Amino acid sequence: MLKVLSRPAVKLVERYLPDPYIFVLLLTVIAAAAAIAVERQTPLAVLRFWGDGFWNLLTFSMQMLLVLVTGFMLASSPPVKRLLQRLAGLARTAGAAIVLVTLVSLAASWINWGFGLVVGALFAKELARQVRVDYRLLVASAYSGFIVWHGGLAGSVPLTIATDGHFTVERIGVIGTAETIFSSFNLLIVLALFVAVPLFNRLMLPSERESVYIDPRLLDEQTEPRGRITRPAERLENSLTLAWLVGIPGLLFLVDHFLLQGGGLNLNVVNSLFLFLAIVLHRTPKSLLESLHEAIKGGAGIVIQFPFYAGIMAIMVQSGLAGTLSGALISLATETTLPFWTFVSAGLVNLFVPSGGGQWAVQAPVMLPAAEALGVDIPRVAMAVAWGDAWTNLLQPFWALPVLGIAGLKAKDIMGFCLVQLLLTGLIIAAGLTWL
Repeated sequence: MLKVLSRPAVKLVERYLPDPYIFVLLLTVIAAAAAIAVERQTPLAVLRFWGDGFWNLLTFSMQMLLVLVTGFMLASSPPVKRLLQRLAGLARTAGAAIVLVTLVSLAASWINWGFGLVVGALFAKELARQVRVDYRLLVASAYSGFIVWHGGLAGSVPLTIATDGHFTVERIGVIGTAETIFSSFNLLIVLALFVAVPLFNRLMLPSERESVYIDPRLLDEQTEPRGRITRPAERLENSLTLAWLVGIPGLLFLVDHFLLQGGGLNLNVVNSLFLFLAIVLHRTPKSLLESLHEAIKGGAGIVIQFPFYAGIMAIMVQSGLAGTLSGALISLATETTLPFWTFVSAGLVNLFVPSGGGQWAVQAPVMLPAAEALGVDIPRVAMAVAWGDAWTNLLQPFWALPVLGIAGLKAKDIMGFCLVQLLLTGLIIAAGLTWL
C-alpha cells in the first residue's frame, strides 16, 4: 500500500516542488502579503521587518555550513571511511540498506541534530557504493531520521525551559528534562518512530523497474596523485607533526569541556569535534584540504537561502502573524485536544520559522496561557511545540540542504517520499501527544 501511495507523491513533488531557492522566495512573498492583509501592517513596515532581520542568521548560517563541511571532512578520512564501509557491508539487499540508513540516522539525530544530518547523508553515500538501491529513497531515508531530533538530547525547546533564567521562567519555572525529553510519553513516541520510520521507508521501496540508481563511481571523491615532495612548502603540507600539533590540543579542549567543565553538546561543540577529529584522522594538511575542496561544493544552498529565512522569521514575529496563526488554531482546543492543536500549529509555523528556539519564542506567549486556562500539563504542551517543529521539516527543505549538498541531489528527488512520511509520522506523534 505504501509503495502505491508513494508513487503519486513522488511524481507530484518531482513535477511541482521548485528548487529550495524558489521555495524560499515564494514563502517570502506569502509571509509579506499575509502580514499586510491579516495584521494590517503597512508595506513599509513589512519591508523594514524583512530588511532588519535579513542578516540575523549569519552566525547560524556559518554554523550550518561548517556542519556540512567538517562532517564531510571527517567522514572522508581514511579511518572513518573504513568504518562506514564495514557498517555498510551489513546490508546485503536494497531493503536492508533502507532500514539500516534510517536507523543510523534516527540514532544520530536523537543525539544531536547536526550530527544526524551529516552522518545520515554520508552513510547513505557509502551504502550506495556497495548496494544497488534506489538512491532517492536511500537519501530520503537518511533525512527522515531527522524527525526525532527535537525529542532528543539536543532538543531546543526542552533544553531552553530546563535552563535557569529562560524567558518564561517567571511563568512556568524551570522544567527539567525528566518531564520532557525523558518523560514516558516522549520516550514512547521516540520508540514508536524508531520502529515505524524504517518500516515505512522499507515499504516505499520502488520496484527495480521504477527505481533510480546511481553509478557508484560518481560518488568517489577525486584526489590528485601524490608526486615526489621537493619543496619545503610541500613538506609542511604533508606534515603529520604539524597537523597533530593543532588537532590533538583541539581534542583535549573538548575532553576538558565535557569531563572537567561539565559542558554539553551544542552546534559549536559538534563542529569542533568534527573538525579536530578530521585534522587528526586525515594525518596531513594536504589530505584535509583536498577533502575540503570537495565538501564545499554542496554548501551553496545554505549560503544563499538562510538570509531569506531570517527575513521571513522577522516578518512572522515582528508583524504578529505567527502569534495570530497559533492563536487561531488554539481557539479550537479543549483540555484533551490542546496538545494536538499545539502540534499542528507548530508544524504550520515551522514552514515559515524553521528554528526550534525561535519558534518557542514565538509560540510560548500563545500556548502557555492556553495551557494554564485549560489545566493542561505544561511540559506536554512544550513538547507538542517541539514535535510540531520537527514534524514539518519533512516538507520544509530548509534543513535538507546539508543532506542534499552531501548527496548531490535536489529537494524534488527526496521530498515525495518525505511527504508520505509526513502524513504517517504525524498520526503517530499526534496520537502520542494526545493519549499517552
